Amino acid sequence: MSIIDRYISKVWLRMFLLCLSGFVALYLVIDLIEKMPRFLRAGGAAGDILVYFLWKFPEMISRTATFSILMATLLTLGVLSRDSEIIALRSCGVSLLRISVPLLGLGFVASIVLLVNAELVLPHSYSRTEMIDRIKIKKKGEQITFKRNNIWFRSKESILQARVFDPKERALGGVIVWGVDSSMNPVSRIDAETALYGDGSWTLKSAVVKKFQSAGYMSSSVKTMPLELDLKIEDLQVLDNDADNMSIHALNEYAMNLKRGGYQAYRYVTLMHSKIASPFAALIMVLLGIPFALRNNRSGGIAKGIGASVGIGFAFFVVNAVLLSYGRSGVLVPVVAAWGANILFMLGGVWLTMTIKD
Repeated sequence: MSIIDRYISKVWLRMFLLCLSGFVALYLVIDLIEKMPRFLRAGGAAGDILVYFLWKFPEMISRTATFSILMATLLTLGVLSRDSEIIALRSCGVSLLRISVPLLGLGFVASIVLLVNAELVLPHSYSRTEMIDRIKIKKKGEQITFKRNNIWFRSKESILQARVFDPKERALGGVIVWGVDSSMNPVSRIDAETALYGDGSWTLKSAVVKKFQSAGYMSSSVKTMPLELDLKIEDLQVLDNDADNMSIHALNEYAMNLKRGGYQAYRYVTLMHSKIASPFAALIMVLLGIPFALRNNRSGGIAKGIGASVGIGFAFFVVNAVLLSYGRSGVLVPVVAAWGANILFMLGGVWLTMTIKD
């Protein structure tokens, strides 16, 4: 690494840490204002609340890093232009591409770090914050029941509906199992108080079985009966996680399980691809910020860099949100929806770069 690379990298890292710390602090203040009254009403201990917010830092960094990288790039080049350092480098024969190399390298490294954070750190930190919130602060204990008004699952020739899932008891409550034929016509219905999971299979308790016939139906009651259902307990536990904080592997596995159950999984497939694409938005922001800052040469600076960051960041957020919503609804292919904003803004950065006179 040359002296020029080290110098530019040092300026960029200083700007990045300044921007990141500022945005994380702002995120933390907003989170404190939102959650502290609820924690205090629940009687949460100060130590538990402190640990909760410490575990929130990976999420805060993940949500603010991309915008911080964009602003750091614009501010770095703005300051270098303001101090005539860009002109000095170019007068010595250093091209704009050579000046940009350390920034692009740092952007790529930041993208990899954010990808690792999303896959390995975020899921664990989210589970810790949920545990502290539910058990230590709210004092609900592990016996908490997660209510779901629409748990549906299709397996072979049956469709299951349940109202409640209790993860500790590994049980479903308010269970209805419809038996269907190849044309999806109902042939039977089973109403049960609970369905218990054990040894890899489900058992219905206090069930009423109705078999439909041309003249009506036959009904019978049983205390227990086995249920053939290709539904794992891990699939139900996924329902109680915030999908935005799940790992790429977990999202892919859950989406595949939904597809095997006969349901569309656009939301989870789109989110899975988005978990891969979002970290690389950091590199795209560097690629877009470099020509945008250099177009103005000495007219750059801090104020213009901040203004440009807000405008570009807002535009990227809007475009990305719209494309992801189309992907979750099935209008766009999930891969296109997840990577669309990155591709569009990358092309914009390339076009801006081509319009700069070296």
